[in-house]
Amino acid sequence: MELKIRELAKAGPIVEQLAGIETAGNQSVSYTLEDMDAAKNKAVQDAFRHARSEADALAQASGRTLGDLSYASIDSIQQGPVFMRTMAAKAMPAEQAPTAEFTPQTVTVTAHVSAVFTMQSPEPRVKPAH
Repeated sequence: MELKIRELAKAGPIVEQLAGIETAGNQSVSYTLEDMDAAKNKAVQDAFRHARSEADALAQASGRTLGDLSYASIDSIQQGPVFMRTMAAKAMPAEQAPTAEFTPQTVTVTAHVSAVFTMQSPEPRVKPAH
């Protein structure tokens, strides 16, 4: 079963109710970003800007100018808290708030970009005629 909840405060009471159902005994709870594709796209854009900036610095250091992109590969990774709690876990004590374990956490999306650029040789200097 998959249940999507946008209000984190509602997760605790729902999990408590599900824990009481015998057939839900081996289930778990996890959460992630609502729009993971947008987060991955932003991470890729940021990683590419960084790769291009470093390549440009290398080109300048070698007295050349950065040319066109000739190859790129992308690997994006989602890292972040994914809360896993089996429904069979003991019920929370009455004095503990049901949402205590369901607090907003940071989800990190990382993109690794390998980019190959061409480098252009500097323009040859024309010597003035005498």
